[in-house]
Amino acid sequence: MNIDGKAWRTIWLEPDGRSIGVIDQTLLPHRFTTRSLGTVAEAAEAIRTMVVRGAPLIGVTGAYGLMLALQVDASDASLAAAFEQLNATRPTAVNLRWALERVRDHVQPLPPPQRAAAAQAEAAAIAEEDVAMCEAIGEHGLRIFQQLAAARPPERQGQPFNVLTHCNAGWLATVDWGTALAPIYKAHRAGLNIHVWVDETRPRNQGASLTAFELGREGVPHTVIVDNAGGHLMQHGQVDVVIVGTDRTTRRGDVCNKIGTYLKALAAHDNGVPFYVALPASTIDWSLDDGVAEIPIEARSPEEVTAIQGRVLAGPAAGQLASVQLTPDGSAGFNPGFDVTPARLVTGLITERGVAAATEAGLRGLYGHG
Repeated sequence: MNIDGKAWRTIWLEPDGRSIGVIDQTLLPHRFTTRSLGTVAEAAEAIRTMVVRGAPLIGVTGAYGLMLALQVDASDASLAAAFEQLNATRPTAVNLRWALERVRDHVQPLPPPQRAAAAQAEAAAIAEEDVAMCEAIGEHGLRIFQQLAAARPPERQGQPFNVLTHCNAGWLATVDWGTALAPIYKAHRAGLNIHVWVDETRPRNQGASLTAFELGREGVPHTVIVDNAGGHLMQHGQVDVVIVGTDRTTRRGDVCNKIGTYLKALAAHDNGVPFYVALPASTIDWSLDDGVAEIPIEARSPEEVTAIQGRVLAGPAAGQLASVQLTPDGSAGFNPGFDVTPARLVTGLITERGVAAATEAGLRGLYGHG
């Protein structure tokens, strides 16, 4: 996607052929900086600290992380240790384990001298597949947007088509295009008069910082809102569709996404607003049935709740990034990173193969037996 007229992806192989480059998302939107990751420890730290984030991108970073480990020591023991080190960084997103298992299973039968190169090739293949899947999701979502826009009453035909999204499921969360934002980009480029309500998405503000950054660079009209404004907008007919991503989807269609998604789904259901979830096949966990009961929810640092990062506006430190405390001294914070939206609240699942009902039968209709 575009940043100041230049096309970027979120992860790439550096010119040395041995390290990978990534965008440091912890500094956005105020500072655009890239990092080079040269060891498995650096890759694991980048995932854990959310330098890279978003289920598909985490998976690709993990895949390249195994390459980094095997360049130093290609033994079975090193492969197993790197797998566990990377897999432990983020417990909720299924893409990470999926990508790690794919690379591990690909290289394990090979002689050690061949493993690093094979891991690099497999990680690159996963990245390219992710781009293709996300663009296909965009095409399927575009058709839904066009149908919903055309179905509006005559008095609303000239008005913007309003989309509400939560967290960041754009190209920063993938390798390119994104999941939930891919249909938005496709619609904007197709000439649809589209406007996006961007949930700020506390506590880390991925909507206000990352989604708004992406949309702004692409020239997509958007407005940042506080998380609790979505229901109000739906009540007043100012949301035509809600679309979000997911870090893990059960075989029956329950979806796990950034904390607060469930509340948006409830508001959409109450107001008759379509609620779609965009996801690639790698996000489906066929081993799970009941998302509420079975998906592990990552509990992150309470400091993400009790403090906030931003750019200083005035004074000697103007322009610098700073973290400020929001809460009184001694107040505890609790920070579950995700919640689960039951399938009954999901209008449809937009995948790279088409749109499925949020049911086991719907998913198996696209993917067979997983």
